[in-house]
Amino acid sequence: MTDIYVIKRNGSREVLDLEKFHKVVMWACDDIKGVSPSEIELKSHVQFYNNIESADIQETLIKAAADLISEETPNYQYVAGRLINYHLRKQVYDNYTPDHLYNHVKRIVDLGFYTKELLEWYTHEEFHQMQSFIDHSRDEYLTYAAMEQFRGKYLVQNRATKEIYETPQTAYMLIAATLFHSYGNNRMQWIKDAYNAFSNFDVSLPTPVMSGVRTPVKQFSSCVLIETDDSLESINATSSSIVKYVSKKAGIGIGAGSIRALGQPIRGGDATHTGVIPFYKLFQASVKSCSQGGVRGGAATLYFPIWHLEIEDLLVLKNNKGTEDNRVRHLDYGVQFNKLMYQRLMEGGNITLFSPNEVPEMYDAFFIDNDKFEDLYERAERSTKLTKKTIPAIELFSAFLQERKDTGRIYLMNVDHANSHGAFVPELAPVRQSNLCCEIDLPTKPLQSDDDEDGEISLCTLAAINWGNIKTPADFEKPALIAVRALDALLDYQEYPVGAAERSTMNRRPLGVGIINFAYWLAKHDTNYSDPNLELIDEWAEAWSYYLIKASADLAVEKGACPKNSETKYGQGTTPHMTYKSDVDELVAPKDRLDWPGLVYQLQETGIRNSTLMALMPSETSSQISNATNGIEPPRSFVSIKQSKDGILKQVVPEYRRLKNKYELLWDQKSPEGYLKIMAVLQKYIDQGISVNTSYNPQHYEEEKIPLSEMLRHLVMFYKYGGKQLYYFNTYDGATDEMEPPAHSYEGQPLPDEEDCESCKI
Repeated sequence: MTDIYVIKRNGSREVLDLEKFHKVVMWACDDIKGVSPSEIELKSHVQFYNNIESADIQETLIKAAADLISEETPNYQYVAGRLINYHLRKQVYDNYTPDHLYNHVKRIVDLGFYTKELLEWYTHEEFHQMQSFIDHSRDEYLTYAAMEQFRGKYLVQNRATKEIYETPQTAYMLIAATLFHSYGNNRMQWIKDAYNAFSNFDVSLPTPVMSGVRTPVKQFSSCVLIETDDSLESINATSSSIVKYVSKKAGIGIGAGSIRALGQPIRGGDATHTGVIPFYKLFQASVKSCSQGGVRGGAATLYFPIWHLEIEDLLVLKNNKGTEDNRVRHLDYGVQFNKLMYQRLMEGGNITLFSPNEVPEMYDAFFIDNDKFEDLYERAERSTKLTKKTIPAIELFSAFLQERKDTGRIYLMNVDHANSHGAFVPELAPVRQSNLCCEIDLPTKPLQSDDDEDGEISLCTLAAINWGNIKTPADFEKPALIAVRALDALLDYQEYPVGAAERSTMNRRPLGVGIINFAYWLAKHDTNYSDPNLELIDEWAEAWSYYLIKASADLAVEKGACPKNSETKYGQGTTPHMTYKSDVDELVAPKDRLDWPGLVYQLQETGIRNSTLMALMPSETSSQISNATNGIEPPRSFVSIKQSKDGILKQVVPEYRRLKNKYELLWDQKSPEGYLKIMAVLQKYIDQGISVNTSYNPQHYEEEKIPLSEMLRHLVMFYKYGGKQLYYFNTYDGATDEMEPPAHSYEGQPLPDEEDCESCKI
């Protein structure tokens, strides 16, 4: 047999020694049940060729192990993860043993990939302390999907040459060190606690934080909310701000509902307006002008009211019919509703469409006061001076649902609930839009120019708590404390490309802490989505919310309340579980289990440090890192497959062998009703929103068609229980994970992966 030669990392050439790779595979399989080193070797050897590089052999072994991941053999995900870890350490440190933290940091600072502040903040002795905290063995228990996400997205690297400069535990330690560098004499304990919370996956961090904190980059807010006014100056300022934030890794929410309709007079009647579509195209171009920090493509959701005069044309902007002239397909859209719109639907009435510029007072009332809006709306309907059009409510709702179903990405926002059950006093700080992924509810104010000091761009910085790691409700206290303090410190550390964003953030200090591993938590507690134990969910959600609020209230005592505390309901001593819709009590009886009176008193006396604290965001990427189920969502299969730019990633649900019969898969659910009831109970305790998806399997319906009446019923149900935002509409298309479906399989046009955004999919 002809010898096969290997090109080593240093460029030298030697005969392939299979025994070396056998030892690596044996090590990777050590103490892992249900795996076979010989199976991996058999799969990989056939792919070896003469003059193969040693790095390519490692990648071949990794792929061979990954290909073996299945329901029958789930533990190959850990073998593949170890093989990546071995390969990665060789790349980063030239051997398997990591360098001492100080030496490593100094080297990477000199290369320009770590911020030099790390060496200014900490002494050599403190780096030695941090070195003693690091447990590099935790990398050996990361899954294949986790390690692939780390080396593809999170680890500091030269994205041009693909050279990676760190390993996961080093990244977690330096993130903790960066976030808590200002904590004075006791900062080393905070760093240790934060490192353990991050690396043990009690607290999950978002993509901008994971990839950016410890580097010279200093913009880490996941979500940016920008509102435009009805003027060219404001539209141009909005477009400019979009570009600046898309380039800094942020996902964008655009509030564009106030732009006047087609044919409205401009310049005192000198010309007529071109309509909103050309300006939406401008925003689309701004979003797509650059990638989000080289990590992902830009993405945005644009919001407008259901009663906008151009609504019939706006609802179809994303579908694959029509021409480029009348479509703007590379944005997502959020359509805004309130109580009156649902009343018109239920009563079989009409919805009258208006151009916002003709009814500015009504447009403002839409977000602030349902009664005032209804009065102004009915007056506008009677007016003979306004441009308007009347459409049966059922037709408009049906058109909305049809487009939502066909594209998957026409979203919903109930603006009255976002304000009545939100964190802010609507009369002082109304919420007029949401973000890209429909979970952030923060006040905005349009910029009239690039340097407008009166405008307000809202940012939200995200994290999540891993419910799967929590043993009792009382155990939320510590991760809540770490999450709030880490994110609050981040607000002061990061930089702000636009002054309007810095002023808003410093005044309101908003955070959004969510949930991951919820499906695993349900399975562990012997309950599911279709028939959930709502009382148990209520008890845990209460504790999760209470300890987050308590952490921020205590921080306010220590560091001061946010400057605009008076514009929050917290500042009045009102917590989310005091403002939810009472209809939820039909689902689970109200019960206070914790010291809410004491917390309310504290809020009234010393205020809140952070105007918002909760938001349930998508969490696909960090769930893979944590080997957790995706956010609050049910798994689509026991072995999920995610297509990414780095290839296909397989992940097995936690404790698959023990809990297989306890998990309820997404497409096994007969309807989304149980899931929506869970969201209603969770929303009780949340000051912002939830990225709520509606998912339907046509196989559960006659002729495999989802009835419009069913979708309408769920829409009304969602409103009845206080729902704020609806995100994706998922439709089962019959594909299995083994068939490697597109990232989003919807009826209608499949959307490419680069149009998705992971800025808040933490």
